[in-house]
Amino acid sequence: MGGSADPPEGTPEGGPGGGEDEYRSVVFDESFVRAARLQEFSAQERITDHAPAVRSLPPLRKGLSRQALILVLLMALAFGTAIYMGVRHPYQAPDGSGPPAEPLRMTVIPLSPRGEVPGAADTDLLYARSPAAQFRIGAEGVPLPAARRTAHFSDSQVTGALSIAKDYIVRSALYPEVLTGDQTRPVRVLLDPEQLDQFDRSFSHPAPDGRHAPTGWLVRFDPSQAELADRRIRVQGTLQAAESDAGTLEVTADHTFVYALRPARGDKADASLFTVRRELQFRFDREDLRLHQAQLVVSYVQAGPLSCAEDSVNRLHPLLSGQTAKEGGPAGTDPYATGGATALCGSLAPGSQPKV
Repeated sequence: MGGSADPPEGTPEGGPGGGEDEYRSVVFDESFVRAARLQEFSAQERITDHAPAVRSLPPLRKGLSRQALILVLLMALAFGTAIYMGVRHPYQAPDGSGPPAEPLRMTVIPLSPRGEVPGAADTDLLYARSPAAQFRIGAEGVPLPAARRTAHFSDSQVTGALSIAKDYIVRSALYPEVLTGDQTRPVRVLLDPEQLDQFDRSFSHPAPDGRHAPTGWLVRFDPSQAELADRRIRVQGTLQAAESDAGTLEVTADHTFVYALRPARGDKADASLFTVRRELQFRFDREDLRLHQAQLVVSYVQAGPLSCAEDSVNRLHPLLSGQTAKEGGPAGTDPYATGGATALCGSLAPGSQPKV
């Protein structure tokens, strides 16, 4: 039997030196021991706290965790993308907003007939024998043209401007409650808020000053004189959109409206035609497009048959079948006076009336 230090089988092959070499590769250095997740309690700690023989150590943290690093990278990528899109977006206005809304400049010119206004009981006959024979009916006469993008506005933005302009034209010249009633809200809600004071003052205190004529904003007849004999109003005209600067779109509208009218409460009276030519210029910034509103900056209106002696600022007083224009005309205008527009009156060409 061997000694207490030797195994019964004797010393392993290779001798003591060989055993030491066999475990040399698993010797732990000091840094490995310090990094270990388990640490043995001392004998005193185990007696005092009745703790287990070992305790777990918190993991060493060197810099950011993998999840935090990924989050930081994603945020940086999103921020960079937002900056890139803001710089590269082809429709972003350099200053971010358009100029302040201008007050509407308006001109209303009554057209006086040279003789008696022709009329007929059949409104279809009147239209068929007039220059409006081929006009479309109602809103169909205000078609939208093909929209093309500009340098700073997309196709959809140009289409939006044209649609708002059409909406204004239809409401202000085709809505029966506007034409022969006192309704103004359908038109008012489409205006830029900066023009509302001028609009409201035009109806509360109308004046022939080129700024405050209700008939410059919309078409409306004196309901005590005339009513619609046919709600199928004939319309023809054009809409055009163009970019005036990087933050503004302009739409120019030129339309002719032909109404069949008869005396108020005159169901059996002959009807006659009344023509209104409106040239309107609208302006839109990006806020107007977003809120579906418009800035109406120019309104040029010719309407007849009217008498030059009648006031056409607040309401239109049409001459109806069998009537002739009153003698006289607008009072003389002092060209040296300020604050007022020169009064104008035109002559209605005979060819613009139906041949009956």
